[in-house]
Amino acid sequence: MELTPKEQMERLYESLSQKQGQDITVIDIREVSDLADYFLITHGNNTPHVDALVDAAEETMDKLGIPCRSREGLRGGRWVLLDYGDVVVNVFSKEDRMWYDLERIWRDGKRVTPKAEGEEK
Repeated sequence: MELTPKEQMERLYESLSQKQGQDITVIDIREVSDLADYFLITHGNNTPHVDALVDAAEETMDKLGIPCRSREGLRGGRWVLLDYGDVVVNVFSKEDRMWYDLERIWRDGKRVTPKAEGEEK
């Protein structure tokens, strides 16, 4: 069963939430860019937390059979980008998230609030 981009985003959101991703933001960029459908942006409290969030996202997509097209940033770094085609995940340190301020850059996109697992969709 192939998942829609929205379903992929929801699964990623859930996995980042379970790993205590901080201030998870989802931006629907379909109407403003051909780059992807959704951006997920979050930050960790420290380097091991950033690494754990990246691991959670990669594990989720591996289980779904969706390959990562591109990975930018370094393990143990302060920012990692995971490009899954329709969905792009950005995991930052808190400081780098404030510095890059992707929410401002992509402000023309529409903020999305995924429903929690178990809620009616």
